Amino acid sequence: MKRPQIALVFPFFLILAAYIANAELLPSKKSYSFYHYDPAETTEAMAQGNSPLKSTSNITLNDRMSIGSNLTVQEVQQLLRLHNKARADVSVRPVLWSKQLAIYAQAWANNLASTACDIRHRPRSGKWKQVYGENLFIGTSGYYGVADAVKSWETEKTYYHGQTLDSSNFLDSGHYTQIVWKNTEHIGCAKAECNGNLIVVCNYNPPGNVLGQKPY
Repeated sequence: MKRPQIALVFPFFLILAAYIANAELLPSKKSYSFYHYDPAETTEAMAQGNSPLKSTSNITLNDRMSIGSNLTVQEVQQLLRLHNKARADVSVRPVLWSKQLAIYAQAWANNLASTACDIRHRPRSGKWKQVYGENLFIGTSGYYGVADAVKSWETEKTYYHGQTLDSSNFLDSGHYTQIVWKNTEHIGCAKAECNGNLIVVCNYNPPGNVLGQKPY
């Protein structure tokens, strides 16, 4: 059984990688990947109408076609519930589902599944350029589900103690702090399978994990 991995995006930093032991809930190793993020580029894209969130709206969970990705209604409900439970625990307002973000996440999940069948983040430029926050997860299909992705990210709460994010502390808790980032309003997630593995991609807008700031 392949052990799950998770990865996330931290804006404003160049690519680097680090590996740390996972929490007890999902005993595994997680892989991190970080790159520079320019918010001005996101603002420009939205102004030009190129952003997947130009017409963001909530999904109606009874309408399967409104989800935007391969997720089932039940999986969307799980993802929203787990994200918003973590946010409520620190008195942060809930996030809403974005069909457009889910479409965006599904495109990258499909690309990962059809190429390396592993997790890596969208690049800084080009066709797949990243403009949102991102958490990634991979684990054995049939053993892990989309809810396990959020649960594994949330276990990093134990490493966050209310401090401002900086280069000395952001590695350990970045998946969790993205989940609870106060300015994030919408999420969209997707899944894909390859070689017996489940890949989960969640994107966040506005993105979190801005160093020099606190998530809430």
